[in-house]
Amino acid sequence: MSDYTPKPIDTSDVELSEDILELTELLSKNTHEVWSAGRMAQGWTYGEVRDDAEKKHPDLIPYEELTDGEKSYDRNTAMETIKCILKLGYTIEKKN
Repeated sequence: MSDYTPKPIDTSDVELSEDILELTELLSKNTHEVWSAGRMAQGWTYGEVRDDAEKKHPDLIPYEELTDGEKSYDRNTAMETIKCILKLGYTIEKKN
């Protein structure tokens, strides 16, 4: 058994502006695209039911076609990454 205890940076006090929330959704989509490309490079294809032996996965579809529940993993990853960046004192600025 491992002694490992995850200790993520507490970002609960970080509030995101509308621009940053928009960025979060763009990063969420890109996260799904990167994941999909990686799976496909490993030989995975779309399947209605996940089958690890046959390398079939029901989420190998465009991000827009995922349910909100399926999108939540990508959204959470993107949002927590952005919050961590801000919590660490960095700024994110959109160029016009």
